Amino acid sequence: MKKYLWGLLYSLGLAVFTVYLLLDTFVIARVYVPAPEEVPETKVTGEMLDIGIGDTPETEAEPISAMVTDSLYVDEQIAIEITRHRWDNSDVYVADILLMSPEYLKTALAKGVYGKNVTQTTSEIAEANGAILAVNGDYYGSRDSGYVLRNGVVYRAAGKRGRDVLVIGEDGVFSIGQEGAVTVKAMQSAGARHVLSFGPVLLKDGEVAVPARGLSGHATKRNPRTAIGMVEELHYVFVTVDGRTAKSAGLTVQSLAKFMATLGVQTAYNLDGGGSAAMFFNGQVVNRPTYDGKVIEERKVSDIVYIGY
Repeated sequence: MKKYLWGLLYSLGLAVFTVYLLLDTFVIARVYVPAPEEVPETKVTGEMLDIGIGDTPETEAEPISAMVTDSLYVDEQIAIEITRHRWDNSDVYVADILLMSPEYLKTALAKGVYGKNVTQTTSEIAEANGAILAVNGDYYGSRDSGYVLRNGVVYRAAGKRGRDVLVIGEDGVFSIGQEGAVTVKAMQSAGARHVLSFGPVLLKDGEVAVPARGLSGHATKRNPRTAIGMVEELHYVFVTVDGRTAKSAGLTVQSLAKFMATLGVQTAYNLDGGGSAAMFFNGQVVNRPTYDGKVIEERKVSDIVYIGY
């Protein structure tokens, strides 16, 4: 009888623990703090004293007059044009972006915090941050590792050795780094403003960087996709692909890379796709995001990449 009771208690405990793990992984929201910063020694210079480090200029922002249509946004600092293309039996949405300053290329976290299971739709995060244009990011919250550096702040320093990351510098230039080979804090010290961890890399120096073999099944199958790329300094493209429907099959990562090469992109990087793939522009979602091909709706995600003030 005792043996039976102990077995019953063990089975019950195991079941409770399994349920907790599932809830902790997929449901329970946890807000984390950024990875602790190492404060470097700073040598004060006369130039620093002259400009007043930490002072905020007391200037009134002038209203920006913009020309806005369903597919166009143009003002004195930002120009965006949305076009839709047909590629490999799929609908592809391209945002062609010209900026006067890299400061308008930004990232944002769901609900404004870094954490586990903290999610909102791309459009909700975009609207909360006043984004003109936005796409879903790398959905960092779906994994326990992967560098997370956003708007100059390191939130997660743990990475998977060998995984390629997209590094966006303070100057807005895109480059490719590798987790394990260089720490995220070293990237930050070298001038990185954002680091996105998903992949794979699509284009390097304008050439397709996706291997013909050796990728996971998801990458080699047709799926909805999101990617971002740099044509030249301060000239970018955001790309979103519809998929999993009769009208739009979706793309493999290699097909996506070939498409982005036709746009003149030099460096391109694949972000989270599938049900997460969404593009927001001027207050509305312009593509048809879907998880199963039946219901057209946005999936909640951890973060976005966006253009705005």
